Amino acid sequence: MKKQTAGRDNLGKFAPKFAELNDDVLFGEVWSREEQMSARDRSLITCAALMAQGLYPQLKAHMSMAKTNGVTKEEMVELITHLAFYCGWPKAWSAFDLAKEVYGE
Repeated sequence: MKKQTAGRDNLGKFAPKFAELNDDVLFGEVWSREEQMSARDRSLITCAALMAQGLYPQLKAHMSMAKTNGVTKEEMVELITHLAFYCGWPKAWSAFDLAKEVYGE
C-alpha cells in the first residue's frame, strides 16, 4: 500500500500531531494490516461508514482509494444501493453523485 501523506500535506503545520496519527497510525499501522483484512475490504467498510454518517468529502476520497484498492464500479453501486435502505435514500443519491465522479458514468 502506498504511504499516506494526506495528514501532513493538509494539516502538518497546523495540527502536526493529528497529521502524524492520521498518516502513521491510522494508515501506516491499521490500514497496513492486510493479513487480517485486505485494503479492498477496509475500503468497502470505510465507504459504508462514511456514507452512513453523510461525510461526503471524506467519502469521495475513500471511494477513490477503494477504486485503487480494487473495488469495482459495480460493487460500489451495490454498496450504495444496499445502504440506501439502512442509511437513507437522500444519502444514497448523494453517494451516487460521488461514485459517478470517481468511477465515471
